Amino acid sequence: MQINRLFEIVYILLNKKKTTAKELAERFEVSVRTIYRDIDVLSSAGIPVYASQGKGGGISLLDDYVLNKSVLSEEEQNEILFALQSVTVTQNPETHRVFSKLRRLFNKSKTNWIEVDLSPWGSDKNKTSDFTILKNAILSHQIIEFTYFNSSGEKSARKVEPLKLIFKVKAWYLQGFCLIKNEYRIFKVSRISNVEVSQEFFTERTPEELSADQMEQNSQKWIDVQLQIAPEGAYRVFDEFDEKEIIRNQDGSFTVVTSLPESKWLFHYILSFGTDIEVLAPQNIREMIQGKLNEIICKYKI
Repeated sequence: MQINRLFEIVYILLNKKKTTAKELAERFEVSVRTIYRDIDVLSSAGIPVYASQGKGGGISLLDDYVLNKSVLSEEEQNEILFALQSVTVTQNPETHRVFSKLRRLFNKSKTNWIEVDLSPWGSDKNKTSDFTILKNAILSHQIIEFTYFNSSGEKSARKVEPLKLIFKVKAWYLQGFCLIKNEYRIFKVSRISNVEVSQEFFTERTPEELSADQMEQNSQKWIDVQLQIAPEGAYRVFDEFDEKEIIRNQDGSFTVVTSLPESKWLFHYILSFGTDIEVLAPQNIREMIQGKLNEIICKYKI
């Protein structure tokens, strides 16, 4: 396509500074006359490309020309580079090549100010690799199989039609149709292991798109709780709860009214606050926590 050829010509000129119509014609497998027509198109678009005759002549751009001066604003350039820098987490070679080209076209030297890494601190690169496998399976519409640990630590084998990767509340999730449970589900990527892409392909079952919130709500029961969190737990309050759910008390403590999943996860989550938290309501959750704590005490009796 001509538009791709035009882009490549500008890119070549920005890097080589000067070339000949014959070299470009051989590269793109077109005639020299076609290359000169391309040069006319670029000139008409406001790109200062020109051809000089004689020894040492050729096709070149004006010195210090940067493509963004005629196409994109400074803010638009930064947004494009930011998006590409984030996507490089998928380790797709094509993404790196595009990023490199645009960085040169925009004449940007400072582009390493952000790094996206899906793996936890101190872990290997397996999670990043899993992310790439999941992304490729989604794009190719291939069914995947993997081992999954739910919030209660229960292990299960899953066979899923992957639909979308979602980043929400500091974690990545996979949205898809589980062929084992025969319903749409959402899976936390950090709990997925042993991912394998099958040779089975699928087509999406419905044009309706379920949001991550809808799928999460459908997959488990939620309960309204009222929490009292000591001042020492302030560093977690504003990280983990919405500002509208938080009431700051005069003694420096916080009252939080929110909804949490009613599962084994809830006890472990409450326990993670140590002595900095108290469940005020509902009563059955207080009783559940008291019962679990009594079990723990019994285990440590001498």
